[in-house]
Amino acid sequence: MPFVTKLTLESGDRRRLDSVVDEIKEQAERKGVELKGPHPQPPDHLRVPQSKTLDPAGGRFESWDYTVYTRTIEIVDHEEFARAVAGREFDDGIHVAAEVEQRSHLGS
Repeated sequence: MPFVTKLTLESGDRRRLDSVVDEIKEQAERKGVELKGPHPQPPDHLRVPQSKTLDPAGGRFESWDYTVYTRTIEIVDHEEFARAVAGREFDDGIHVAAEVEQRSHLGS
């Protein structure tokens, strides 16, 4: 039964995120690793209110708006490659989460 490692990469900088994803994809191609993706998710637009003071009547600054971009990649088998990618140091501003799933073949 193959193991599938799903990597979820997030960043507020779309160009830097796509650069990291392209680098992972190129490494996988060189090593003959089966990749599915990258699958872009719709961007999350977030708004964070900012208070001027801790006092409820202290007023507010303009809200901080930002966008988070997400890409998912699935690495089929090749646990060593998946472990190396998930465990490496990424640039500040790139968040990586890994999930490992064991999938059974159809008819098993």
